Amino acid sequence: MDLALLRTFVTVHRAGSFTRAAALLGLSQPAVTSQIRTLERQLGKPLFLRQARGVTPTSIGDELAHKAAPHLDALVEIAESSPYDDSSPTTLHLAGPPEFTAERALPALAELIGKSHRGFALRASFGASEEVLEGLAAGHHDLAISTVRPRGALFSATALCDEEHVLVAAPRWAKRLDPDALRLKGAPALQDLPVIDVHESLPFVSRYWASVFDARPATPGTVVAPDLRAVLACASAGAGVAVLPRYLCAPALDRGAVVALHDPVVPPLRTYFLVVRTGTLALPTMARAHEGLLRAAASWG
Repeated sequence: MDLALLRTFVTVHRAGSFTRAAALLGLSQPAVTSQIRTLERQLGKPLFLRQARGVTPTSIGDELAHKAAPHLDALVEIAESSPYDDSSPTTLHLAGPPEFTAERALPALAELIGKSHRGFALRASFGASEEVLEGLAAGHHDLAISTVRPRGALFSATALCDEEHVLVAAPRWAKRLDPDALRLKGAPALQDLPVIDVHESLPFVSRYWASVFDARPATPGTVVAPDLRAVLACASAGAGVAVLPRYLCAPALDRGAVVALHDPVVPPLRTYFLVVRTGTLALPTMARAHEGLLRAAASWG
């Protein structure tokens, strides 16, 4: 099987379009179409379903891409690198929410760099979803982590993972709270407790109250700090109740610094999306980082 045909196939699979793949490969669209048809004839099976906007891989196409892409990326990396090459490595610019990016995404990518650092440098920026998506659209970032699934053809978004939200407080507040009252009364049982959140609008507390208690918080924030790690520190110090992602507060729960105040049947969840500009996954460094984060997310639980 011709490696050039496979390279074109993988580029189309990642770009989702013959037109975008042609631009990335420096070929004409008819040339890309011809190469894909040649590969399909060789295999005797269709690899893509043609649609009004772009193409969708068949199950055979997905299977071939899964098998071929990592090997092609490795060959490209070997071809483009040399022990005598003093040029600067490709730099990947990642942007996302500060806590999740610092605690989850950056360690996963750092591990990827540690395994094979050649040709891969990493730069990180922090911001809210709207901000990082604007930066991605403007070309300031290559890869973005967002809690909002963007619309439009400019972006390609993949669900990365869900995070569970937990209502926590220091043990002394838990002792003052009657579990039966919370179970029977819901939010009113918490109305006299101080509240900690990342913004005056109480985004985490309000989401939890609406999802679990079908209510709104009765009191304003007692402590407002624009970082969930600071919220956790304040909750551990006894400043009040907070709603935190389980991955972030799990160590504090394990050592008893904070206590889960409630165990709803259906806990509130928030989904993170891995977002790129459409077509950029054809680039080996982008594809490697994207696939590395998805693999890491599978073990985050």
